Amino acid sequence: MIKVWGDTQSGNCYKVQLILEQTGIDYQWQHIDIMSGESRSADFLAMNPNGKIPVVQLDNGDLLAESNAILWYFSHNTALRPSGRNAETALQQWMFFEQYSHEPNIATSRYWIKYCGGGPEYAAGLAAKQPKGYAALDILEQHFKAHDYLVGERYSIADIALYAYTHVAEEGGFSLGKYPGIQQWLDRVAAQKNYIPMH
Repeated sequence: MIKVWGDTQSGNCYKVQLILEQTGIDYQWQHIDIMSGESRSADFLAMNPNGKIPVVQLDNGDLLAESNAILWYFSHNTALRPSGRNAETALQQWMFFEQYSHEPNIATSRYWIKYCGGGPEYAAGLAAKQPKGYAALDILEQHFKAHDYLVGERYSIADIALYAYTHVAEEGGFSLGKYPGIQQWLDRVAAQKNYIPMH
């Protein structure tokens, strides 16, 4: 059986959990407590020298890391990955956007608040993340003024990638109140077959 090492409160790990549930793949979950250093243990570093979750072990023993790469792997030959050069390029554009413009600001802010307590020592960093995080949300909102989903007007791994941290953005200090398009999209994602909430 496929094994996943992760934390169910992590958006990057939640992406993996969601796609496995929605594709009906059986898996075994192994909780990793990043705050106690479990992702820096010798055993974990042997699986992923980068020391980050999630990590997936396939039936044949091969190991996968990086959440969006894992989404790409499990979406092969499914409706979650539209085919064709243009569609696949659009998927990757949104998934790179998630990792370079969205996640570093919204997910990092959430980590500082939810995992680290958001004390005074994080105030300057949190303030610096606000304009960049809202800029990413503005881009999503603009897209959803004309589209229901991110690629090809259907639910895909691009939606999974960006849903993970967008739907908990308020835990990172970002208000979604002024983003009706994003809110409607979040509802559409949550209505998908075999959807599970972040635990």
